[in-house]
Amino acid sequence: MTISIKGDTMKSINSDINRWRGIMEISDVLVIGGGPAGLNASLYAARKALSVTLVSTDIGGQMMLTNEIENYLGFQSVTGIELAEKMEAHVRQYPVDFVTAGVKALKHLSDGSFAVQLDDGKSFQGKTVIVTAGKKSRTLDIPGEIEYTGRGVSYCATCDGPFYRNKTVAIVGGGDSAVQAAIEMSMISQKVYLLVRSRIRAAEIVAKRMYEKENIEVLMEYIPLRINGERKVTSLVVQNKKDGKEIELAVDGVFVEAGGIPNNSYLPKDVITNSLGEIITDKEGKTNIPGLFAAGDVTDGKNKQVIIAAGEGAAAALAAHDYLLRN
Repeated sequence: MTISIKGDTMKSINSDINRWRGIMEISDVLVIGGGPAGLNASLYAARKALSVTLVSTDIGGQMMLTNEIENYLGFQSVTGIELAEKMEAHVRQYPVDFVTAGVKALKHLSDGSFAVQLDDGKSFQGKTVIVTAGKKSRTLDIPGEIEYTGRGVSYCATCDGPFYRNKTVAIVGGGDSAVQAAIEMSMISQKVYLLVRSRIRAAEIVAKRMYEKENIEVLMEYIPLRINGERKVTSLVVQNKKDGKEIELAVDGVFVEAGGIPNNSYLPKDVITNSLGEIITDKEGKTNIPGLFAAGDVTDGKNKQVIIAAGEGAAAALAAHDYLLRN
């Protein structure tokens, strides 16, 4: 696909691009993020005979934190690591350029293309960009959290909840996601503790439903101190903010539902996001900027699931292909 531009416009474009030192060969599609959305976007774009560069610090994204996945069609049970490895192997059957680095900045150039500046100093240019960088979960930053992630500590009740049937769990958070997680877990778990730092911030109707559940105990104004275990989580120590009293809760799992932070600090300022910082897209993954697409957990899509992220990645790649045909 060739763009013919002459005169002052070309001078402006060259000046714009030259400010980004080290820009390499232009790709049809630049994919930012190596989770299920990014991998599937790369696969679909490559199968459309588009040149693809995938930039990511790792492969698999949040999926790597999931010990077992039972709701990805075609796999009755698979670990997040195994599924990520299979996805990567599939994508590597196609001429996709994998670049291991973080993105420092994304620039919309005057010729309509894009350039990404990486944290290693290199830069890449793309006719289109698909942002699939996902979210980073807000962590508790307490002893035991990292050690038992995937072994009782989870950041997704919808993903891992079924593994705690008839068990006791603690959920940390006071927003919509935390309260909804408590309701969901109350239907399968024997006992659910909801640990709230200050107040319930969920919608009133959702909070009312939660309080109707007899097996949910709300610990208001409590903070988590440490997670204990022996190979797997066995207890959560919490502290009352008012009197400083500590309580050890015997639990099988701890769900951190304190929200997530979209990985989008590098985006141009004119990209429209919602109040949570999630990129607003249409059903095809289009953003408000022509040629810029997004998919997966970094967007304002409601359901953050591996299979949904993968589907959104495919949709964004097809939309990018259509954009390139028309421009």
